[in-house]
Amino acid sequence: MTAPVRADGPSPLRRWRATGLSASAQWRAAGLLAPVAVAVVAVVASPLGFVVAQAAQGGWDQARRLLGRPLIATLLWHTVTLAAAVTFLTAVLGFGAAYLVERTTLPGRRAWTVALALPLAVPEFVRGYSWVSLFRSVHGYWGAVLVMTCSLYPLVFLPVAAALRHGDAAAEEVSRSLGRGRLATLWRVTLPLTRPALAGGVLLVSLYLLGEYGAFAMLRYTTFATAVFTQYKLGFDAASASLLTLVLVALALLLVGLEAWAGRNARVTRHGAVARTARPVRLGRWTAPALAGLTALVGVALGVPVYALGYWLVKGSSTTLPSASVVGATLATLGYALGAALVATAAAVPVALYAWRRGSRPALLVERAAYLTRALPGIAVALSVVFFAVRYAQPLYQQPPMLVAGYVVLFFPLALTAVRAALAQVPPGVEEAARSLGTRPLAVLARVTLPLVLPGLGTAVAMVGLTASTELTATLLLRPTGTQTLATQFWVYTSGLAYGAAAPYAALMVALSVPSVLLLTHRTLGRPGKNS
Repeated sequence: MTAPVRADGPSPLRRWRATGLSASAQWRAAGLLAPVAVAVVAVVASPLGFVVAQAAQGGWDQARRLLGRPLIATLLWHTVTLAAAVTFLTAVLGFGAAYLVERTTLPGRRAWTVALALPLAVPEFVRGYSWVSLFRSVHGYWGAVLVMTCSLYPLVFLPVAAALRHGDAAAEEVSRSLGRGRLATLWRVTLPLTRPALAGGVLLVSLYLLGEYGAFAMLRYTTFATAVFTQYKLGFDAASASLLTLVLVALALLLVGLEAWAGRNARVTRHGAVARTARPVRLGRWTAPALAGLTALVGVALGVPVYALGYWLVKGSSTTLPSASVVGATLATLGYALGAALVATAAAVPVALYAWRRGSRPALLVERAAYLTRALPGIAVALSVVFFAVRYAQPLYQQPPMLVAGYVVLFFPLALTAVRAALAQVPPGVEEAARSLGTRPLAVLARVTLPLVLPGLGTAVAMVGLTASTELTATLLLRPTGTQTLATQFWVYTSGLAYGAAAPYAALMVALSVPSVLLLTHRTLGRPGKNS
């Protein structure tokens, strides 16, 4: 057995230097990548500049008065306590479900993997509609905890399950051979090995919570995101709304810093060249409770929305618009979502390549800066795009490129995450070997690197397309005049409590999201093992 080594090994930059290429050749190959990556991130992060500029217009006096109001303390308490509860519950549920599926003799593991991931196909505001339309008592803090936990736990389940499936189980086997029980091995070995994946999933959950509006509006629960929307849309107070948005950005910075700390202090080791598959833990008499628990989780997270949609489709079918409007909204949704997905994925490639190849602190800083936009409310991003179009590109105002641009800014972090994960799977030394044979850098990228990460690019397109097809807040402001998407039509009807009329649009959003979720599940977890 070889000595433990870091799973990721030396950085691509160090391996490149080890090939013996001259410093000038290295610089020429990587020199163009840095400014392109910085330019992409600057464009994506430009709404932050808009928010800062709008907040500065109010001056320090207005900032002190606004931030000193009791309402701010209430909003902060609502946002932080909700985020704490939901992240804790999603971490427990996501890790527990992943462990049962990947490390035990649970019957039907492949079917459970798909079932546990499918709640991602139900948008948060559709889930809120499902619960509110069936149970009027579901609202406020506990309603928000219930709805958001059911919506977001797959963001923890998928990365943790992937870490357990593809990770090396040698340390767990050693722990068991030393006489440690199942719980001791789970707590002291398995959990630390999955900590980077767990921290990454929790970060995504927390960032989603910071920027969510539609579900909280339906559940009548106020957070910073709902207050920002109110200030922008109803109060027409851009300065106050921008100040509230900056609080969200500060919270996002704190979360990103905590996630980076967790990843830096986690050690992932591999013994030997190939990861060792874990022997599944026998559940025995715990099989029935495990199946009951997973059935309850899937029933609450997926069964309730499906039942609600079916109920309102049958009961309220006579109140829907003619089919032509449904078809038009569906085509518009698919067109904008696909366009945004392709642009965001293409833009993420140079940023991910720069961070992956260089591995330096400035490169990682550029990559981290791109994630901050995930905490911006959709309305803040939308208004920044409108501001740019009115000032510098007036012919584009109320045109399709504006909506695509808003989607790209909002969901660029999702594409970047998928592309970065795909690059991490590229075999070491492939690019260096191609360059040592005299192949130009762009040819290496086109003929070697991109074909290897093509599945990851497909995952990025699926992730961005899935999320963009259900985006609501920015779409309400950026869609061209006369254009309706499934999300906007759904919102129009639910705002008037016409749940039957809204049901077809919600059902179509869910149906369109299912293939993307299945693709994402397949790409994240790969082929199930022998025991599945």
